[in-house]
Amino acid sequence: MGVIQQNRRNPILLGQDNNALTWLLIINAVIFIILGFINIVYRLGYDGHMEAVENFHIQITDWISLPASAEKLAGRPWTVLTYMFSHEDVWEMIGTVLWLWGFGYIFQDLTGNTKLFPVYIYGGLAGAIFFTIASNLIPGMNVGALPLMGGSVAVMAVAIATTTVAPKYKIFPMINGGIPVWIITIVFVAIDLAFVARSNGSLIIAHLAGGLIGFIFAFQMERGNDMGAWMNSLYNWANDLFNPEKKYRRKPVAQQRFYKVSRKPFEKTPRITQQKLDELLDKINQEGYASLSEEEKEFLKKASQEDI
Repeated sequence: MGVIQQNRRNPILLGQDNNALTWLLIINAVIFIILGFINIVYRLGYDGHMEAVENFHIQITDWISLPASAEKLAGRPWTVLTYMFSHEDVWEMIGTVLWLWGFGYIFQDLTGNTKLFPVYIYGGLAGAIFFTIASNLIPGMNVGALPLMGGSVAVMAVAIATTTVAPKYKIFPMINGGIPVWIITIVFVAIDLAFVARSNGSLIIAHLAGGLIGFIFAFQMERGNDMGAWMNSLYNWANDLFNPEKKYRRKPVAQQRFYKVSRKPFEKTPRITQQKLDELLDKINQEGYASLSEEEKEFLKKASQEDI
């Protein structure tokens, strides 16, 4: 896979509007807090600790975690989505958030703001499918019949997709020039699989499936096939449906592009050059640095040298 440059001036900030990484972190955190509050209510409402825990699982977590039984799943199909945003254990939640923030930030920085959410969802769905298949069709895989819960499968997809896009992307540059992201990914995969290996084998298969779909997503993306395009189109349609004024406020792209052919390509002209620079930065935010043409990349390099 190609190596994408890192020296850009416009990283997508966590506080930026419609930041996919921010929303994923918020959704996971809010659901965790809600479950924690409900758990406390159950503990206060029952005299025995074990009774409170048992009732909490039966009446709450069983309805949002992915069951190992296909028959049970048929009556709770929504769990293929809810499980990947739900955490009960505080350490599992912390691990998910930290790894998601680390890999998600890099992936979003490289590919734009429209790819992270789809790869997260695809990874979670792939894990749910293979978890169900393994638990019900492979002998010995359903031992213990533990349900699947947590975002680690989806984060596995994000990690592998990030590494596939730019395996030599370096972080912590103060440490011997930086650590390639593929090394961090190996550490993450080893920790993740070692943790789930204590449970039944179907959980391992689910995590491997999440990683596989992350690789396929990035592989197709680098060949111009956006597997998440329909998700973004659906989101935009729903957003326009509930906020019709936004649809009519959007300016056609063609009306926003003005270039003077008579000027030299990199002559510093504040009005025209700044406008083109802003357009390129917006393009990177939405589609990633890899979407730029060689001429556009050269323009950004020249603009940074001239400190526009």
